[in-house]
Amino acid sequence: MSTLLAVETLTRRFGGLVAVNAVTLDLRLGEVHAVIGTNGAGKSTLINMLSGEISASAGRISLDGEDITQRAQFRRALAGVGRSYQRTTIFPEFTVLENCRLAAQAATPRPWAIWQSSHGCTSSNAAAHAALAAAGLDAVAERIAGTLSHGAKRQLEVAMCLATRPRVLLLDEPLAGMGAEETERMLALLSSLKSSHAILLVEHDMDAVFRIADRITVMVNGTVIATGDPASIRINPEVRTAYLGEDH
Repeated sequence: MSTLLAVETLTRRFGGLVAVNAVTLDLRLGEVHAVIGTNGAGKSTLINMLSGEISASAGRISLDGEDITQRAQFRRALAGVGRSYQRTTIFPEFTVLENCRLAAQAATPRPWAIWQSSHGCTSSNAAAHAALAAAGLDAVAERIAGTLSHGAKRQLEVAMCLATRPRVLLLDEPLAGMGAEETERMLALLSSLKSSHAILLVEHDMDAVFRIADRITVMVNGTVIATGDPASIRINPEVRTAYLGEDH
């Protein structure tokens, strides 16, 4: 599997606090790479640095071999790095399709077409419909987004991310607040996406993580203490002591 996003000794300091300490990992096409850890472990800070929302204090981030460490967030998005957030970030008053079309338009801005209706933009509409189909939401394309269930809203967030045609997906707790049936749908969606994307998954649902992840990185106090396949992480004594618990 080819590496799309590589992280080398990435560090973020906030004054005297080291939130992320020399983290090294890679995201590969065809793989779900989960990052787990207790609250305060540095997971969200890490994903914010990868997306460009906050800058790194030290280290390097490469996309397809190109250094993007100093690249702005919108430029990373245009280069193929997509992300979702812990909180729902949809436009609840718009339809499901309109949400995806707005995301697609953001990825392919056309300032010269200021007088053209967005409804007539062939490329944006095509990207939006393709994203909804991939996320399993094409049947509710004309629904008002705010009327969807919690799980469907989270699926819509992933669809909006897909509408930007990313190669790398950074997903920050996409299963938060979901019931069992909604979780199953999201896991099926992630499984279907990994053949064409490199996926970083930050998640607290350990049962889901061990089912979906191909590799797992465990962070404690901003530092990586282990990386490996789910079987090796499950039996790692340091991980069991620091995070999972002896009975997991």
